[in-house]
Amino acid sequence: MLLSFINSLPGAVAQGIIWGIMAIGVYITYRILDLADLTVDGSFATGGAVLVVCTTSGMNIWLSLLLSFIAGCAAGLVTGILHTKFGIPAILAGILTQLSLYSINLRIMSGSANLPLSVMKYDLILSLRDIPMAILISLLFVIVIIAVLYWFFGTELGHSLRATGCNPAMARANGINTSRNKIIGFIVSNGIVALSGGILSQYQGFANINMGRGAIVIGLAAVIIGEVLLGKLFHNFALRLFASVIGGIIYYIVLTFVLCMGLNANDLKLFSAIVVAIFLGLPYWKKQISEKYGNNKSVKKA
Repeated sequence: MLLSFINSLPGAVAQGIIWGIMAIGVYITYRILDLADLTVDGSFATGGAVLVVCTTSGMNIWLSLLLSFIAGCAAGLVTGILHTKFGIPAILAGILTQLSLYSINLRIMSGSANLPLSVMKYDLILSLRDIPMAILISLLFVIVIIAVLYWFFGTELGHSLRATGCNPAMARANGINTSRNKIIGFIVSNGIVALSGGILSQYQGFANINMGRGAIVIGLAAVIIGEVLLGKLFHNFALRLFASVIGGIIYYIVLTFVLCMGLNANDLKLFSAIVVAIFLGLPYWKKQISEKYGNNKSVKKA
């Protein structure tokens, strides 16, 4: 069992980094805009579907990856418009877009639920056949994405997005167009999510209509694990984004470990939900314990 776990570690790290890129997209809506966006379950699969279809049609892999990003941006735009222009709560707007993306993804894939993408036939950026190289390339993607986001959120527009998430009423009072900023946030977030989907479809060698199912749970798990374990160490914005990637790696290492322990693969979604619930509850439990013992100390001193 231990040997099997050790042999599985490189693959777990590679998948953790790729899903960590998706977690960066989730971080933008969940932490920066303070919105729950369920679009990611659909836009993740959209990214994978677009990349595979474009690549198998003879398109350059980098251009295919760019189109995956653009497709995700389009999905985020729809969610943003539903939320800001139609007055639909963000969580419901995301559900509506995610629901429609299922049919759209099937259309993209010409009705097929699964499309193969062989590294033997196409010049892919990374592949499961060379895991060390996949880890290196995925890390390069992470570095570039975090660098671009660090620059973007340091601009005037980026600061206005942060203000929109921190205090929408105060942001509007200062002349900030919060509706526009929310739409931009949805666009950027889902673009990164779709990009991650495109990278994963190359890594695993196929795109599946259900590959994004439960993606929001994995993304939240990565974000929360990164914050709980590294929040006190990583104060810089770029490091906080990187903490989400580390959270994704830890999540997949734990997942691999429990699978090696004999967990039924059918119970993975249940396990994921339990992990997210525990890590979401940790900050609350810490606060309750701190307040309880803090009050007791104050009473004793008095």
